[in-house]
Amino acid sequence: MAAPKKGRKPSAQGKPGRTLVLILIAIVALTGGMFLSGHTTPRLGIDLAGGTSITLKAKSEPGQKNAVNKTNMETAVGIIERRVNGLGVSEAEVQTQGNDNIIVNIPRGTNEKAAREQVGTTAKLSFRPVLNGLPITDPGSASPSPSPSASSGKDEKDGKDGKGDDKSAAPTASSSAEPSDGATTQGRALTGALAADATPSASASPSAEPSAPATPAAPAPTGLDKQLEALDCSTREARLAASDKARAAKPEDPVVACDPDSQFKYSLGPVAVEGKQISDAEATIDTQGASGWIVTMDFDKKGSDQFGTITSEISKKAAPQNQFAIVLDGEIASAPSVNGPITGGNAQISGSFTQEEATNLANMLSYGALPLTFEEQSVTTVTAALGGEQLEAGLIAGAIGLALVVIYLVVYYRGLSLVAIASLLVSAALTYVIMALLGPAIGFALNLPAVCGAIVAIGITADSFIVFFERVRDEIREGRSLRPAVERGWPRARRTILVSDFVSFLAAAVLFVVTVGKVQGFAFTLGLTTLLDVVVVFFFTKPLLTLLARTKFFADGHPWSGFDPKRLGITPPIRRGRRPSAPLTDPKEA
Repeated sequence: MAAPKKGRKPSAQGKPGRTLVLILIAIVALTGGMFLSGHTTPRLGIDLAGGTSITLKAKSEPGQKNAVNKTNMETAVGIIERRVNGLGVSEAEVQTQGNDNIIVNIPRGTNEKAAREQVGTTAKLSFRPVLNGLPITDPGSASPSPSPSASSGKDEKDGKDGKGDDKSAAPTASSSAEPSDGATTQGRALTGALAADATPSASASPSAEPSAPATPAAPAPTGLDKQLEALDCSTREARLAASDKARAAKPEDPVVACDPDSQFKYSLGPVAVEGKQISDAEATIDTQGASGWIVTMDFDKKGSDQFGTITSEISKKAAPQNQFAIVLDGEIASAPSVNGPITGGNAQISGSFTQEEATNLANMLSYGALPLTFEEQSVTTVTAALGGEQLEAGLIAGAIGLALVVIYLVVYYRGLSLVAIASLLVSAALTYVIMALLGPAIGFALNLPAVCGAIVAIGITADSFIVFFERVRDEIREGRSLRPAVERGWPRARRTILVSDFVSFLAAAVLFVVTVGKVQGFAFTLGLTTLLDVVVVFFFTKPLLTLLARTKFFADGHPWSGFDPKRLGITPPIRRGRRPSAPLTDPKEA
């Protein structure tokens, strides 16, 4: 049995160099990834970089239960994020915190008033009939354009049960119960409704001319036509201005709006159905046909009546006036055509949807019906100068804390402090690189509380070294030489370090879960550095001390090694093997 034990000994303390090489390779790889990603510094929070932070609290409207839930909050985040991006802001972040809070952080350079107006109001969704349309690429054209749902293959609307009663023969919206040979698979699956990606030639009357409506479209008001011609939808800034103007309009007023997905712009009539009349909307697969992904909608009683009335009217008109625009925050999310009256309180939108497109549209429709309002809890604006001062103060505080720890280690542990300082440097390097990578990866931003968490972590990390060093010293006091003392002291120190770090990590995790706002930055950083403390102690500090224990400087207990026998209270020199820690005085013990 002695031979196996002897064979296992090198695995415990004979290959510490390999472990050191591995952790150094990991540091180099992470550093290389940091430089390749182009993010060589941690992303700074609002309180350090300057900017505006807005906290919104979601509330249910009276009579609604369980409206503030994860799904609704995530949809709200998507809507607000869309608004913030419309401001042309880079690196803004919108995220939920807790169960009913949304935090919007906007870096400096953005008008605070505009930002608050964008994120502080509830999304407005409505259904408006299309009066006229022009392609965005040809803003000077004044003639009505064909239905984009027929020409671009985007959307089409029909009753969920497929029972459209009206059979009017608009050339771009066939109502034949038996589709023509030119109809697509989707068209046949929708019980006579023209598929969204069908061409104008797939009509009930093959002789109908696609470009010439059977009946002339009723002209929109002259003033609205001029607004439509002048409407610029070619850039994001122009669309933002157009959506702001449309969102500010009264429900009874006609508006002009952009549909960037279909590359059309439209003049729209008054609101026919409000989004809050939608009771449910979801994206689903058309299991009864080959339409692929579709979006289904259910209306309440009032919405069902309004929707049936307006679809009965517009289904009798020629394109583009047989289209129904779904308007969210002043911008058209979709403008499907209608083939007949849609009654019964449910409808579906079909077309060449991908799963993502159908889900996004369903979320938009659902959000218009959500019984959620948002109350502005707080708005914090930090100037760039103040942010820089706070960052400088945080760095100075960290440097002072680190300097005090280093001075203590040098005075008390002397040469052994080199192990602690090297370990602190490795921990600092890992922390910096990981924080820099987490910025673009998960949106982590280093704020002032996070800096405080990193400063606290210096003490936690140093405490782990002290526990290990003292266990080794205790073994030496019991008469062992340095190399056996390191190996025997490590298992006991390891248990203490793991228990201590587990408690710290648990506290950080609880703090992260139960708090809201910047305090989470403190908890996240504390938890991250606690995990890194375990990695550094196990894969750097212990192997490094094992290597140093083989050197004469440390093994012989040099006065500056940290293992000086006199300072440890034992009789020099440090002997190999187990020896009494003091001269024998009792003859019976000899």
